[in-house]
Amino acid sequence: MAHDHHHTDTPKHTHTHTQSHDHAHSNTDIDWAEMAGHLESQAELFAPLYESALSWLGKEVTEPGLIVDVGSGPGVVSCLFAEVFPGARVLAVDGSVPLLDRARARAERQGVGNRFGVLAGELPGVLDELDYPADLLWAGHSLHHLGDQRAALTAFGERLAPGGTLAILEGGLPSRFLPRDFGIGRPGLQARLDALQEKWFEQMRTELPGSVTEAEDWPALLSSAGLKYARTRSFLLDLPAPASDRARAYAAEIFSRLRDSVADDLDSDDRATLDRLLDPADPASVHRRPDLFVLGVRTVHTAVRPA
Repeated sequence: MAHDHHHTDTPKHTHTHTQSHDHAHSNTDIDWAEMAGHLESQAELFAPLYESALSWLGKEVTEPGLIVDVGSGPGVVSCLFAEVFPGARVLAVDGSVPLLDRARARAERQGVGNRFGVLAGELPGVLDELDYPADLLWAGHSLHHLGDQRAALTAFGERLAPGGTLAILEGGLPSRFLPRDFGIGRPGLQARLDALQEKWFEQMRTELPGSVTEAEDWPALLSSAGLKYARTRSFLLDLPAPASDRARAYAAEIFSRLRDSVADDLDSDDRATLDRLLDPADPASVHRRPDLFVLGVRTVHTAVRPA
């Protein structure tokens, strides 16, 4: 449930999406630092998926010297890069200093602090401050928070070393947590929530500074940025029922944010169903029900700067 987006007012931090996919807010003015705990727990839950994606990238990229994580947030995926590529330096780039502080602390805890740096500033302009071109530049669900995505991809590509790889995480499928008919309310709740989030996402995109409508043909956009050899691969997170406590907490967070962001567009039956799903005392809630699972798909698109 939930696409890799969704918010409603002028964004404060249009640069720090932070590997996050499922989120919904009361408006598009997102305080990413306030979401730090949620962003960390979500990325940690999705770590198996990210590990698969990074393993695939490891076969696509030859021993990168510098990896730049654009829109890194609290650094969960940045630190995974440091583990998967032990010979690389990793630079986490984000517009939120509090999130970068968490990223740096995570790197120290995980013993990769000596190869880990941070850079704070607005994308894509802050990348002008890079001392060296990147061998691998990763943008995990950060691109769609920039108004002109085509221009941003061009800017990303210009920061690559010759032969360097740009990898963007965009798209995939809305995550699912429950069967179509899970015994309360009308069947198909998550599909209806998906539709409302698509409406929300379109409004968020429209309200971004310099917003440009763009067909989301990522390989074509990468090619238009002067990059070659576009590839696409999707990765699955499959956490079957019964769900872990972390998965339950994640589902509760997602449903809570959905209720807050799209409640006015829900009918009374769907609102009542969401309330039950979020009531820890209700046996039908995500906190207690035995059929809760997490199933998610994320898609990575890569291309290479010509040597």
